[in-house]
Amino acid sequence: MTQLRAACIQMRSGVEVAPNIAHASQMIREAAGQGAQLIATPEMTNLLDIRPGMARPKLMAEVDDPALAALRALAEELAVWLLIGSIAVTVEGEDRFANRSILIAPDGSIRARYDKIHMFDVEVGDGQSYRESRAYRPGERAVLAETDFATLGLSICYDVRFPHLYRKLAQAGAGILTIPAAFTRVTGQAHWHVLVRARAIETGSFVIAPAQGGTHEDGRETFGHSLIISPWGEVLAEKADDMPGILLADLDLDAIAKARTRIPSLGNERDILI
Repeated sequence: MTQLRAACIQMRSGVEVAPNIAHASQMIREAAGQGAQLIATPEMTNLLDIRPGMARPKLMAEVDDPALAALRALAEELAVWLLIGSIAVTVEGEDRFANRSILIAPDGSIRARYDKIHMFDVEVGDGQSYRESRAYRPGERAVLAETDFATLGLSICYDVRFPHLYRKLAQAGAGILTIPAAFTRVTGQAHWHVLVRARAIETGSFVIAPAQGGTHEDGRETFGHSLIISPWGEVLAEKADDMPGILLADLDLDAIAKARTRIPSLGNERDILI
């Protein structure tokens, strides 16, 4: 396969799981109806609630998660590859959750899981403080996922600020990088486009970056502007607002090798001593 139609689902997840999944499913169906073969949802597809203690009673283990079960069934029904950008799930023996990205194959099977490595513990400058590590256990391993069309390198949101992760993924074979996100409005306005394009350029990879957007029920404001970027850093498609919706782009997968031949930086890297 050298051509792939990819879709980003931009959401405004609320504080209840069922309506979030119903809305995501509606847009996934629409994207599949427009020919999308790979469809990606944003970070926290199942629930976005940063109020202390409010999310916990609504979350459960992956094996019992109704959102995951519904989206696996939908991927199988539509015969598409579906990346759940992330869902929050409980972890056995842990007080903290996992922020987990899950790739579902067209037969409904789970092909890869990735737990977000880098925790968003910051003061963003809009009067809001985020301490993701209080509620979420960081992952420990980078993850590659094999598909019918390319190798995917999985990541989530704040990971985008750590370029070594993406270089390692690309050097290990990833040609498409996924960056589902719930970027804050302040940091998104300042850095989102630059960071996502940079990860594509420096690795010669396609980047698929579905985002949360708008003012959420819990009061959080996210930036939106889902992006699909070429290996040369071109913006192939952008959802140029913070409204929920669908973004589509046709990917010429031969562009990965072309970009890496023109700028062979993945192979030119040298160890640096300090």
